[in-house]
Amino acid sequence: QVQLVESGGGLVQAGGSLRLSCAGSGIFFSRYMMGWYRQAPGKQRELVARIGSSGTTNYADSVKGRFTISRDNAKNTVNLQMNSLKPEDTGVYYCNSFPATLPSWGQGTQVTVSS
Repeated sequence: QVQLVESGGGLVQAGGSLRLSCAGSGIFFSRYMMGWYRQAPGKQRELVARIGSSGTTNYADSVKGRFTISRDNAKNTVNLQMNSLKPEDTGVYYCNSFPATLPSWGQGTQVTVSS
């Protein structure tokens, strides 16, 4: 059974930083391109960053230059370093494969950025 567990969210002031982590079980992360997604209040879930199995990365324009995605295949984890946070980064952050084909989503981790 695939299980994804996100952590590291919190309340931070604009300009601050957070580091999110996603741990997976029942899955070999190394076989997948992995992504971090977020869902802001009243909006659809969107992809913010993805990383290939070899480490190739791609970012949404809104986070480029501020967020860094990384992975540790041996530990089955994917991380998201978020710097220079803005109020518009507020939302629930999730990890999943890209495309999001894994059968279940984790509970997500809430990120709130105050102005």
